[in-house]
Amino acid sequence: MTSTPEQIHPFLAAFRGSFTSALRWPQLDALWERVRERADAGWYLYAVGEPPPAQPAERAQVLAFIGEIDALLRAEHDHDYCGIVYADDPQQPSFLKIYDPNNLGVSCGFSDNPPLPGWVMSLLPPCDLPATRPAPKNRRRWWRRLFG
Repeated sequence: MTSTPEQIHPFLAAFRGSFTSALRWPQLDALWERVRERADAGWYLYAVGEPPPAQPAERAQVLAFIGEIDALLRAEHDHDYCGIVYADDPQQPSFLKIYDPNNLGVSCGFSDNPPLPGWVMSLLPPCDLPATRPAPKNRRRWWRRLFG
């Protein structure tokens, strides 16, 4: 029996789980407060596209990240709503997806190939998210044509 990616990577199973959006800025403020309360819980701070971190961040790094990412989101997502930060459980978060305001695509609707978030905060060690995605069919056809 072959293993599925979810069996190999608990992070990937959690990533594909159910999430709730911090739709309004006050909801994001409340979410950040809950994470700050547990800043020393062993959060992995992952910039998707960079190599996944091997070690969780220290409390000071988590607090600095929250301050910086909050400022970035408010500056670059110039709307009266947030809607680009998702938590597995807004009351007891252990996994957050933070979408880049400059690369939203279809982050909140349905898509066969939704964009990856820009950043992930997780209590689970992350895997390389871009590597878990199959190449688009046109790229696979191109590759096969090129290399048989």
